[in-house]
Amino acid sequence: MSTEITTLKKRSDFLAANKGLRVARPGLVLLALPNQGLGKRFGVTVTKKIGNAVVRNRIRRRLREAAKLAGASAETGTDYVLVGRRAALSLEFDRLVADLLNGITQLSKRDDATKPQG
Repeated sequence: MSTEITTLKKRSDFLAANKGLRVARPGLVLLALPNQGLGKRFGVTVTKKIGNAVVRNRIRRRLREAAKLAGASAETGTDYVLVGRRAALSLEFDRLVADLLNGITQLSKRDDATKPQG
């Protein structure tokens, strides 16, 4: 089992994560779904509703960098998808990273509560 962070690239992985747990923050929506021992995997997406290509790419770059910084606290064996929101442009970067860390923590607690005890 790898502890290295890899990138989600396949559309099917993004669609699968949409069926998992989710938490919303001002700058992003974080989706999480356990994977079968594939390590920590992050994906970033920003819809066309947010703005033109320049705006979407700026948000994508900010979220990718936040994922690199927050990746250490992510659970191994989980796929995370960050869906960018317009506020990700204007939020301070430290706040964006803090929101991501908080979301990862909240999802891991929620995931622990849904696991069968025993």
